Amino acid sequence: MAKSPAKTDVAQPDYEIPANEIQAYGTLKNLPLGLEDNARASSVAALNQVLADTITIRDMYKKHHWQVSGATFYALHLLLDKHYEEQATLVDTIAERIMTLGGISIAMAHDVAEMTRVARPPKGREDVPTQISRLLKAHEQILIYARESAAQAAEAGDEGTNDLLISQVTRTNEMQVWFLAEHLANTPLLAAAR
Repeated sequence: MAKSPAKTDVAQPDYEIPANEIQAYGTLKNLPLGLEDNARASSVAALNQVLADTITIRDMYKKHHWQVSGATFYALHLLLDKHYEEQATLVDTIAERIMTLGGISIAMAHDVAEMTRVARPPKGREDVPTQISRLLKAHEQILIYARESAAQAAEAGDEGTNDLLISQVTRTNEMQVWFLAEHLANTPLLAAAR
């Protein structure tokens, strides 16, 4: 009869770890960035607002991507998903800038829902003009706030935040506004055929 192997301790993961917050939201880590604390704090607050609004519009794009209908379904389905991906890239870039400045970026849905200034869409399905109009209004809010925040960051000497808000947030949102707004132009689908 073969000898059974000796029992050894099992490498059981200890998943009952008590919570240990290492940096509270609203605080700044001291980093040698060459920026005053008040400039960093101001940029972190502004970026968290832009982040909340960007997460909201990102998710609105996915909602409309799933729920779009009508004669332009295929083109809009693809466009809305492309815009979702571009907004998702912005979300990551904005959150990483906040962390680079020594702050804490918001991340959870309930925090985003509390902070966002973008109006919440209904759970139900809306027609295409309503979806596009809703997205355009959200873009406008983001663009106005991003430009104001970029100017404040530049005035405080935070050119990195200014650059992100102008070259990435503003330009991405402006391009998406253009692509969306053209779908609301009063040009009947059959006009060219007549």
